[in-house]
Amino acid sequence: MKKMTCKQLGGACDKVFSGNTFEELANQSKAHGKEMFDQKDAAHLEAMATMQELMQKPNAMQGWFMQKMQEFDALPEE
Repeated sequence: MKKMTCKQLGGACDKVFSGNTFEELANQSKAHGKEMFDQKDAAHLEAMATMQELMQKPNAMQGWFMQKMQEFDALPEE
């Protein structure tokens, strides 16, 4: 099992997500983001705006995603 924080995944806080695959962490991060959006958390809304900008540039978003997957792969198993 590996762990990454919300900040490591492009978010705004130190909430820890854990899982055996990057996709598991991404799904947890997505659910957390929705929760923070519903709460209108300013820091998370700002982080989401940054991600929205990346999504407008397919190559940038793909590069970001690949970088995060590599970071996950390099993490030690806990």
